[in-house]
Amino acid sequence: MSRPLLFLDVDGPLNPYAAQPERRPEGYTTIRASVVPGRPLRVWLNPSHGQALLALGYELCWATTWMAEANRWIAPVVGLPELPYVDFGAGLFAVRPDGVHWKTEAIVAYAGGRPFAWVDDEQSPADTAYVAARHPGPALLHQVDPRRGLREGDFTALRAFAAGLPA
Repeated sequence: MSRPLLFLDVDGPLNPYAAQPERRPEGYTTIRASVVPGRPLRVWLNPSHGQALLALGYELCWATTWMAEANRWIAPVVGLPELPYVDFGAGLFAVRPDGVHWKTEAIVAYAGGRPFAWVDDEQSPADTAYVAARHPGPALLHQVDPRRGLREGDFTALRAFAAGLPA
């Protein structure tokens, strides 16, 4: 069996954007990403997160609005190699009448039945129900507080999920 997938959002888990704007969290560095011309975006990133994520034993994949831009702006700062990404295409920011997040359907399709964990700050019970109904393999939807970003407890939960998967 191949390694499980880890779908990784940027804003919230890696960039605690909702933290108090005048107080960068300890251990984080600030970058100014010019993803929108003329409007640099302040992003806080923790350089130790890359090694911690790689040590989990997952196959990492971006699941973020940054898509390919995450490899340009985020990966080098946190110490990750270039990663594949979920291309949300026309589904980017699409509102669904069933309340399922606009990322969920694309993530399930990308997983193709493989076990996966999805780290994000915007999941809801509707997403959990959608994944349970449409994904035949094990899945963990792990929500991260966007004021704090990834913490040791999050890494512990991800390690425990991977350890509990069938060999």
